Amino acid sequence: MKLLLDSTRCQGYGLCQEPAPDLIDLDEWGYAAVVADPAPGTAQDAARAAAEACPNSALRLER
Repeated sequence: MKLLLDSTRCQGYGLCQEPAPDLIDLDEWGYAAVVADPAPGTAQDAARAAAEACPNSALRLER
């Protein structure tokens, strides 16, 4: 699975990083950058939680 970011939808809230700190970095303004694809198991759960935490649906999981 891949965690994809639509940077045009990201508003810099930073809510996505809390459930997935190993997968997402925030820049100095709070905008997200995906730094790793989720591995099977708990990382996929974290990626799913990060996508759900985004109020603007900027993140999504894709197979």
